[in-house]
Amino acid sequence: MIEARRLHILRALADHRTVTAAAAALYLTPSAVSQQLAALEQETGHRLVDRGARGVRLTAAGDILLGHANAVLAQLERAEAELAAYDEGEAGTVTVAAFATGIALVLAPALAELAGSAPGIRVRVQDAEGDASLLMVLDRQVDVAVAVEYRGAPDADDPRLTRVPLYAEPFDAVLPPGHPLASVAAVPLAGLAKDPWIGPYSGNPCHDVVVLACEYAGFRPRLTHSSDDFRAVVALASAGVGVALVPRSALRGMDLGGVVVRPVDGVAPTRRVFAAVRRGAAEHPLFRPVLAALRATAADLG
Repeated sequence: MIEARRLHILRALADHRTVTAAAAALYLTPSAVSQQLAALEQETGHRLVDRGARGVRLTAAGDILLGHANAVLAQLERAEAELAAYDEGEAGTVTVAAFATGIALVLAPALAELAGSAPGIRVRVQDAEGDASLLMVLDRQVDVAVAVEYRGAPDADDPRLTRVPLYAEPFDAVLPPGHPLASVAAVPLAGLAKDPWIGPYSGNPCHDVVVLACEYAGFRPRLTHSSDDFRAVVALASAGVGVALVPRSALRGMDLGGVVVRPVDGVAPTRRVFAAVRRGAAEHPLFRPVLAALRATAADLG
């Protein structure tokens, strides 16, 4: 009989690619992960991972078992949700990971709504970038993620997650006041090909949006200055050291007197934001009101 907790370990190894990283995500020691993996291989009678200099990779047998693991773990989430519903689960704690702008724009207003509509639900918030928060959900470190679409993100059909679309917002061009394109109504990205750029670090979902938008415009941006804090990005642009693309909501409430902000000419790069829970958990009586409040808050943005 295969133990479900060992399926969690197999999935963590597939997601994190090293025993050490999987152990850290699951709050286990690397030796415990190795022992559980060995036990799982003994239970199944197959070698499930290949170990190499760069970490571990699932074998063909491991990939087969992972597909079943995703289905089994999703069904267990549904079982927990139904049992919690049976017990009426109207009180408890839900942990939500979200990036900073998502917290300000949708999560904080959703918490205010929940205080009135579901006072028994306590929400704990953790600040995490969109790419990190999805793994936190899968590793059961948090219950809900407010995440951003990015290159390599799990798609809508991913068997591990249920995604709830929230909102989409364009990126605006942020230019120094003396820039040659500062006077145009909308900035053609191709006109910024020779400029130094200011942008998020590689790994931040917004980095992918910026790079892909520039690549579609026919060039790769020369990212000279890097920061994940959009206030710092705007400050650097006001100092005249480069240009940037910044999500429109991140510019709200900032002092923009030192920069010129313009929409992008043509199809603007867009940040698409969604909430995610583990597959099978969307109907959990604690998670359902949180997702509903996030959807309602996001709808008000339109």
